[in-house]
Amino acid sequence: MFETLSDRLTSVFSSLRSKGRLSDADIDATTREIRIALLEADVALPVVKAFVARVKERARGAEVSQALNPAQQVVKIVNDELIEILGGETRRLRYAKTPPTVIMLAGLQGSGKTTLAGKLAKWLREQGHVPLMVAADLQRPNAVQQLQVMGERAQVAVYAPEPGNGVGDPVDVARRSIDEARRQQHDIVIIDTAGRLGIDQELMRQAADIRDAVQPDEIMFVVDAMIGQDAVTTAQAFMDGVGFDGVVLTKLDGDARGGAALSVRHITGRPIMFASTGEKLEDFDAFHPDRMASRILDMGDILTLIEQAQKTFDEEQAAKMAGKLTSGENFTLEDFLEQMMMVQKMGPIKNLLGMMPGMGQMRDQINSIDDRDLDRIAAIIRSMTPAERQDPKIINGSRRARIANGSGTTVSAVNNLVTRFFEAQKMMKRMAGGMGIPGMPGGKGKAAKSSKKAKKGRRVSGDPRKAALGKATAADEAPAAPKKGGALGNLGGKLPPGVELPPGFDPSKLRLPGQK
Repeated sequence: MFETLSDRLTSVFSSLRSKGRLSDADIDATTREIRIALLEADVALPVVKAFVARVKERARGAEVSQALNPAQQVVKIVNDELIEILGGETRRLRYAKTPPTVIMLAGLQGSGKTTLAGKLAKWLREQGHVPLMVAADLQRPNAVQQLQVMGERAQVAVYAPEPGNGVGDPVDVARRSIDEARRQQHDIVIIDTAGRLGIDQELMRQAADIRDAVQPDEIMFVVDAMIGQDAVTTAQAFMDGVGFDGVVLTKLDGDARGGAALSVRHITGRPIMFASTGEKLEDFDAFHPDRMASRILDMGDILTLIEQAQKTFDEEQAAKMAGKLTSGENFTLEDFLEQMMMVQKMGPIKNLLGMMPGMGQMRDQINSIDDRDLDRIAAIIRSMTPAERQDPKIINGSRRARIANGSGTTVSAVNNLVTRFFEAQKMMKRMAGGMGIPGMPGGKGKAAKSSKKAKKGRRVSGDPRKAALGKATAADEAPAAPKKGGALGNLGGKLPPGVELPPGFDPSKLRLPGQK
């Protein structure tokens, strides 16, 4: 969505890195480029003017003139202002003191309200709530049936007493749904209303009547992020006709310029609460202004990536896999398939890589990634026997031909997978062994010390008597423990030539450590 804007801003900031201090001319040139980038992204003109004025004012202040790295300070200023335009802080849902909490969805025709109702219901169910979806869109053909399908997919109940397709009173349905929610002990009610145009006074009045009948705790304006500056006009019309408390952006995964996200909040003064980034019910989450600003400036979105991983990966499986890797045990194709399936659950690979900092410079390579390649790899591994997955070394030519036929791929694809797996397995063994780095577990430092000890051998004393005693001890291949009552043990009771015991010394009374 924000690729064009992100690329333009990144190029603007890269030209500042070589400058040790910013002059007024540099600031003017930078803000001019920022203005052009925002206008090309379909951001509304009043928003662009306010944004550029704030950046220019702060860039000429003391925080930049006294900075060691002015370019980084300008990036920070732009990031702060983007966060401010997008809403500042994450806006959470307001819940009613006495259930049920009523949420009313309103928006244009085709903005994705019905699909969004299913996504919001599933998101709330995962938060521990028991939502009820209400089919109050009785104008659009098959809108009721679509909401019922969404309810089945999201495992959420749907209240649909009227068939729709122009039949029934949506205001009465919305009013009765509150009593139904109380009877069935649903703590949240999501009312899906009919889509309307900003100039459609009759449908706008109907939305206002539904609002007056149910007194919703939250009215959410659902806006298509791909409609550009028209979103501002539509939002203003809804604000005047119905009013709303928050904005939900849909189709953020599209290829439009995304100016609506930067415009609606500033024009209406209402925060963006949720964002929909795909067609699946899982492609939905709360909107975080700071994270969106980081993604626009190509600084990544690590927090969202971590949250997705925590929701997807099973903690016990992750701990088991981590233990296997650190202990140096064999990493099998079965383990590889399990990890790959977990990564796929997090979403498209392109989206995951896009959350990493600096990935905007590799956008062409990321866009060339096809998730179907992972499906082909999974098909190859599933076509193997359990023994082949545990020990790929047994996969000979005939086995590879069988696997290729079973997975619908070629023998060369099987060869490539097996070869790359062996390389990855070697790397993981090296990582488990510390990769030969001193100080790492299993690394070079410990082995070097033990080898030095082995090479050092027995040290010879400078005292001739002690040296002779040491040689005699080393000459005996199988030294025995000193006999009880014989302290000279392996010397056979004899002393080397030239060695004499002190006068009055009784060897039988000598006790070594460990003797009684």
